[in-house]
Amino acid sequence: MRTDVPRHARTTRNHRAVRAVALSVVGVLTFVGVGLTSATARLQGNIGTGEVTQLLGGDRPEKVADPDDPNAGKDLNILLMGSDSRGDGDVVDDGVGGMRSDTTIVLHVSADRSRAELVSIPRDSFVQIPSCTGTGGATSAATAGRFNSAFSLGWSVGGDVASAAACTIKTVEALTGVYIDHYAVVDFAGFENMVDALGGVPICVPNDIDAPKADLKLTAGFQTLDGKDALGFARARTGVGVGDGSDTNRIGRQQQLMSAMVNEALSQSLVTDLPKLYSFLDAGTSSLTTNPELASVPNLAGLAYSMRSLRAKDITFMTIPWVPNPADTNEVVWTEEAMAVWANMASDDPLVPEPEAPTEPEAPTDPEAPTEPEDTVEPSDEPTDSTTEPTETTEPEPTETKSAGREAFTGADVTAECG
Repeated sequence: MRTDVPRHARTTRNHRAVRAVALSVVGVLTFVGVGLTSATARLQGNIGTGEVTQLLGGDRPEKVADPDDPNAGKDLNILLMGSDSRGDGDVVDDGVGGMRSDTTIVLHVSADRSRAELVSIPRDSFVQIPSCTGTGGATSAATAGRFNSAFSLGWSVGGDVASAAACTIKTVEALTGVYIDHYAVVDFAGFENMVDALGGVPICVPNDIDAPKADLKLTAGFQTLDGKDALGFARARTGVGVGDGSDTNRIGRQQQLMSAMVNEALSQSLVTDLPKLYSFLDAGTSSLTTNPELASVPNLAGLAYSMRSLRAKDITFMTIPWVPNPADTNEVVWTEEAMAVWANMASDDPLVPEPEAPTEPEAPTDPEAPTEPEDTVEPSDEPTDSTTEPTETTEPEPTETKSAGREAFTGADVTAECG
């Protein structure tokens, strides 16, 4: 049975459909296809959906979609949320009924598909949260509080992921002026299984880590983390070697892990290893909830194919700029630079513009200055030595190490040193 895919998922040589696609979230940029109809049905069935359009109000811009390809020629903003329904002693949260949002990232994909940018929002950001409506019609009052409470408030009024996601989307849009096209919520169990499906993720651990509450103990050096340790590495807040215990500190480790997952997925050529690819996609989609448009296999196939040229250097990770909240140092507030980041995202400009190369100033010349005649070299009868002195070679400059969590970096940058 043939399945048509979006126009930007077709090649000039081959018009066969790409029949299976899925989204990897938290390791979030691996969109690829599988040529098995039965696998397509399984993966499509894995993805939970929750419609949020009616919960977001009528004041959002309407985007006219290509009927054959809703994502063609548009920049996309996808709100990624990592949720946790397990009671974990190392997670301090405002979760309601066991449902909590532990990680929130805005993924921006440029219209020309030349870059992808992931902006982490600290969960302890002190923000204004608008009134939210749940799927059953109940509403919450507008309030001020920590950013991650938006997810909990939505859950409390609707009792489902769609309500929680809608409240988080409304909050992001009100704070940033950036409109969200799609959302995806992934349970951490799915993340753990994705790492195991990859065969582990190689990463540099710069120092010994002993975090009992996260059940994590690592020795400094290059490690290949399995799913359990990768999840602990991303979530640990207390213990030895995990920093000051703040959420903003562990964001850096989360970004390092996402970057490592992307690099590992790209390096393994998953498209040609169908069993491993299917295992990876099955793990990712099994814990995924998203809006119906993003959950559509044809739409995902087109988006996947349009992003096929992205490399590690084209994927940027950053945290929205912040400073400690003067009123409560356990919270953070966004800086003026944060609004510049959101403005660039809204206009589809690079969030971190490339620095201009310095130009060497030309030496001033005096047109009236006399020129000295060049010295002429008299021929010499002395024999010449044809042996030339070896030129000195300059050592390559060391690669700058970026501070993940505090500085923007790409998947090609170094964020930790291991011997």
